[in-house]
Amino acid sequence: MEIDELDSKILAELLRDSRLSFREIARRVGSSVGTVLSRVRRMEEAGVIKGYTAILDHEKLGYQLTAITELTVSRGRLLEVEREVAKLPNTCAVYDVTGDVDAIVIAKFKRREDLSNFTKGLLALPFVERTNTHVILTTIKEDFRLL
Repeated sequence: MEIDELDSKILAELLRDSRLSFREIARRVGSSVGTVLSRVRRMEEAGVIKGYTAILDHEKLGYQLTAITELTVSRGRLLEVEREVAKLPNTCAVYDVTGDVDAIVIAKFKRREDLSNFTKGLLALPFVERTNTHVILTTIKEDFRLL
């Protein structure tokens, strides 16, 4: 699906506040309500817009630890392992990567013990050969709302 300038403006408004009415979005982007409604529906159907959600402050919810874990996986079982890791409750993101490791996992934890159990759980998964975990000291920016 090709995104034009009006679509980009609509998406930017939704990223700022997805609770805005179609009327308010139309006013802000200089278009009619019907046009905005049809554009949003089209982007939803195409999967550009996957859903609407609140942006939470994880630290205020008690998730004081963020970890980035590198995984090395054996025997061509990378996708199988990644799917299992993605199901774990603390997992925020799982990426296939190039380089010395096979995958990167980003996860958040309330306590060191939770991180320890998560890491040990990863190592116990079949075909996981090695992990290397980095604990985030300070979060400068964490926002995946790109346009």
